Amino acid sequence: MPPAVPTGVNPDEITAWLAARVPGLVPPLAFTPVVGGHSNLTYIVADAAGTRWVLRRPPLGHVLATAHDMGREHRILAALGAGRTPVPVPPVVGLSPDDSVNGAPFYVMEFVDGAVLRTAADSARVLDAAARRRAGEQLVDTLAAIHAVDIDAVGLDGLGRREDYIGRQLRRWHRQWDATRVPGVPGIDEVHAALSASVPEQQGATIVHGDFRLDNCLIGGDGSVRAVLDWELCTLGDPLADVGTTLMYWVENGQTDTMLASDGTAAEGFMSRAEFCARYAATTGRDVSHIHWYVAFAYWRLACILAGVLNRYTAGAMGDQAGDGGSSRFTPEGLADLAARARTILEEGKFAV
Repeated sequence: MPPAVPTGVNPDEITAWLAARVPGLVPPLAFTPVVGGHSNLTYIVADAAGTRWVLRRPPLGHVLATAHDMGREHRILAALGAGRTPVPVPPVVGLSPDDSVNGAPFYVMEFVDGAVLRTAADSARVLDAAARRRAGEQLVDTLAAIHAVDIDAVGLDGLGRREDYIGRQLRRWHRQWDATRVPGVPGIDEVHAALSASVPEQQGATIVHGDFRLDNCLIGGDGSVRAVLDWELCTLGDPLADVGTTLMYWVENGQTDTMLASDGTAAEGFMSRAEFCARYAATTGRDVSHIHWYVAFAYWRLACILAGVLNRYTAGAMGDQAGDGGSSRFTPEGLADLAARARTILEEGKFAV
């Protein structure tokens, strides 16, 4: 009996497309959805010989304008990979830029062997204490390497405007909030106004990953970062926005946070938030004295993003990859909690690092 085909893939057409790019491919292909992401759909693709690849495509049905750009993701991976930069990314196989093969654009990249550490239990199972320490250090160094890439030299100069990153982000995500507004969450608008009135001065312009955290990387058994994944929010702009996002997700040892998607850094051995900031500042020379503002911005932006995800789940656009769409994060109360965290950080002028 042939394997079940998940929604979002046309197996015959994809097989022919991939066979033209991968010599020795052995049909039939099996497609396994990767559950856990909340935006673009991801599948592990395996041929009859056991060789694996990863396919990415947009959600099913209608998506917001400018979102889920497969060509953009493919371009970023191609620019950073193949030894062009020290940033570890999966090698790309190819891009299907239109709807002719699979009903939507998609790209395929090589499979990179590594662990996605979403929980503290995952981290403790896969890594010993020394490897967990190294993983934390590697995350800092990898983020610094992303921010050190020569944008023009790798051909990403047209990826986005370099100036006014935060202003553009505030406008973009508030527009998404307006398009997917959830009743009963007034805090989103209030925090938007407070953030807009207090934007720190941007310290240069770099590649900004947009969602850098432990479980968006593949980690080797020795704690090395083998590949950075999920580049769909990548653009050019303020590097400290990445640091704020990473710190928002950095749950420290002994802490719990049910409102975040992962707590892999809570396993014993990972560095503290303060150590993360200090290592980043020492490596890059950047001033992190206003990092609390960027963490507040990250909480607010996450609330806006999750409002859009909730909208897609409700419309059925995530197909077989619904993940934890029923979790407390995907409720008006959950969105309000994220906005309240941002407001508290802004009012107190600090974040517990």
